[in-house]
Amino acid sequence: MTKLHATKDFWIGALRAEGPAFGAALTEQAPGAPVPTCPEWTVTDLIGHLGGFYDWIGTHVTRGVTTAPEHVRPETTVPAGVDPRAWWEQRFAAVLATLEGVEEDLPAWNPMPAPKKAAFWLRRAAHHTAIHRWDAQMTIGLTEPIEAKLAADGIAELLDTLLPAGRGAGPRDKYGVIHLVASDLEHEWFVRLRGEGLALLDTDTILDSDDHHARVLATGPASDLLLAFWGRIGFDSLEITGERSLLDGLRVG
Repeated sequence: MTKLHATKDFWIGALRAEGPAFGAALTEQAPGAPVPTCPEWTVTDLIGHLGGFYDWIGTHVTRGVTTAPEHVRPETTVPAGVDPRAWWEQRFAAVLATLEGVEEDLPAWNPMPAPKKAAFWLRRAAHHTAIHRWDAQMTIGLTEPIEAKLAADGIAELLDTLLPAGRGAGPRDKYGVIHLVASDLEHEWFVRLRGEGLALLDTDTILDSDDHHARVLATGPASDLLLAFWGRIGFDSLEITGERSLLDGLRVG
């Protein structure tokens, strides 16, 4: 089973592509328009959320320490009287420059059981932007899938970082093995749900040849798999065999 090995260049490349795509979608929609995939938000709220996330990264990712920053990340709103698109563009340009200049092995705090390195934030910025780019495009009804390798890394982040950190949005009483297949990459994951926890079984060891006795198989393009677990599209977009309800245990949105 092939393992994914993303790097700083990969995540920066994704951010360079996804950021402008987010911005382009904004020019097609009014600031007060609703965001269908984030029902309580307007376009301006979406801009404030992502711009605030960029500001927050910039305040701590270059400190070179693993202690938590003084201030917990706030939910940011666009200041009154300011053009939301211009406000966001400034923050995107600033975080891109910051992340381009940081070494991925630089010590850096993060709130999850993950290595305390700047690479965490490079990865998180790329995926957070990609998901919200999709949200922005939904406001104009013209979405593009997340690039396959980026989506596969997003699935890996979900399984190796977000869910183990307790960031799931689904039920926590599911048990059994789930088999995921990204059909456009011929990549697969085996995940064992253990109620409150989970274990990745694709460890690139001799045990990979074992039968994991999966109770459900979900197959689809990597983008569809990722978007389904983020709650952006339904599981009916995937080809599913077995106990469909187990997939809810992997939802983070």
